[in-house]
Amino acid sequence: MFSPKGHHLERGWPGVLEGDVVVQLAAQTLPSFFTGGGKARRHSEYPLADVDLRPPVLHPPSVRDFYAFEQHVRTARAARGLEVPREWYEQPVFYFSNPAAIFGPEDEIPYPDGTAELDYELEVAAIVGADGDVAGFTVMNDWSARDLQRAEMRVGLGPAKGKDFATSLGPIVVTRDEFDGSRATMVARVNGEERSRGELADMYHPWDAIVAHAARNTRLLPGDVLGSGTVGTGCILELGDGRWLQPGDVVELEVEGIGVLRNRVAETDM
Repeated sequence: MFSPKGHHLERGWPGVLEGDVVVQLAAQTLPSFFTGGGKARRHSEYPLADVDLRPPVLHPPSVRDFYAFEQHVRTARAARGLEVPREWYEQPVFYFSNPAAIFGPEDEIPYPDGTAELDYELEVAAIVGADGDVAGFTVMNDWSARDLQRAEMRVGLGPAKGKDFATSLGPIVVTRDEFDGSRATMVARVNGEERSRGELADMYHPWDAIVAHAARNTRLLPGDVLGSGTVGTGCILELGDGRWLQPGDVVELEVEGIGVLRNRVAETDM
């Protein structure tokens, strides 16, 4: 999805990227494009430098974020004195995030009230197309307020408000004929400094299992978002150095074969 510079289109227009040119497609949204069989009339062409990229799906029907990397699960649970339960190996599990709090590339992320432990999470997300199949993949940042999350999960539910404020998606969706979601180097940088590096191939639960579990007893809709969960070392919580994100920090998540999702944490009145 894109907006010509100066137009400030919130949702934007669907387009296909061909080298350094974006070709506008005759569809209202990316889900409607996929529902139409991935074909649409071509309209105007724009130099990539003359457009702003928008979230691939601004208002997804749902956002399910899975927990598919064993290293992340093991490290995060060990920090709470817990082992990985047997059930984690038996099925991919997820939580529902907030489809009304989606941000795109270059968007500012609001610093959530009440936290002092803002974190990024380095993920890949599958975007559902027609007939419940995966249409393509994008980069996902599952922003997390760790102190809020820690408190609410002691009750036995969640995460909830620790994740409710923002999820970033972008910069583009790469279709399965060009990126099959099986392997890619994943890197996170804060203010230009590399903080995380992992491999998509380390997913314990494959995408087919994730899609099948998400569709169990329900129906997946075009535009649904299925997050992979955080790659090993892919968040500050795992690194354990207490260098939480601050207002003004710039976070870049890069996935080989997809691109760089870049966001700045907004300043606050603190």
